[in-house]
Amino acid sequence: MHTTHSDNPITKERRDRFLARQSVIEMRARERARAILDPGSFRELLGPFDRLESPWLPLQGIVPESDDGVIVARGLLAGKPAVIMAIEGAFQGGGMGEVSASKIAAALALARGDCERGKPILPVLLLETGGVRLQEANLGEAAVAEIHAEIVALRPLVPVIGVITGMIGCFGGMSIAAGLCSYLVMFRQARLELNGPEVIEQEAGIDELNASDKHLIWGLLGGEQRYETSFADALIEDDVTELRQVIQAQAARGVPARHRSEQVEEYRRRLASIDPADPPDSLALRRIWPKGEMP
Repeated sequence: MHTTHSDNPITKERRDRFLARQSVIEMRARERARAILDPGSFRELLGPFDRLESPWLPLQGIVPESDDGVIVARGLLAGKPAVIMAIEGAFQGGGMGEVSASKIAAALALARGDCERGKPILPVLLLETGGVRLQEANLGEAAVAEIHAEIVALRPLVPVIGVITGMIGCFGGMSIAAGLCSYLVMFRQARLELNGPEVIEQEAGIDELNASDKHLIWGLLGGEQRYETSFADALIEDDVTELRQVIQAQAARGVPARHRSEQVEEYRRRLASIDPADPPDSLALRRIWPKGEMP
């Protein structure tokens, strides 16, 4: 008897798992936060009915969002207290303004206060952002700097988990926030870089970086490349169940002995191994900077 491709139990298992998965990328920020927390435990702070909007966007003819594009929710994750800070990529490209960034900074500060009082709570950042909104410029930058300071103050007490969740990726000042996290999780579809490809092309020219070359972009900035070169701690598929499990697994590792951002000399050594006149391609870079070699 011949076994057809569809009868293959391994193929069928993989197919069924794929069909049953719940995509995180296709969710909005509020859905993502609710899906990660235990059922029935989601409680939003400063939600849309509180009308905490940006005062600056209407002055420039931009309709504001009543939550300013950031969802802050407390609840339980595997039965333990957690706070989720999720950025809405569909609003202003996930751009951070004075209000939205301040919501994240305040949530981190409250989490730090809980931890200092002996009530640990797990902070999880769901990052999908192009960085600071140009419309709010310095105000947004100042509030993002507060996020950085709060992550650094909080991470000796409890692991700070960052997840780059969407197709926009994580750029600008929030890419620094991602680098400051105790552990960083990325989807294959995500990207991570200080400056976005379009910005690099605009400022340095197409000879420096062709932003339309998607193979090149993902080879440089994509989730798989960042994971293989130790800039991310976990690489996962687009699935809510897997994301919940990976967040729990990273949290269970506890506070790192040394955070990635503290390993300055190691990164200097890595950069010194690169000849700017003859830079390696993405695969060669994985051999030069292999995963797991960071101390």
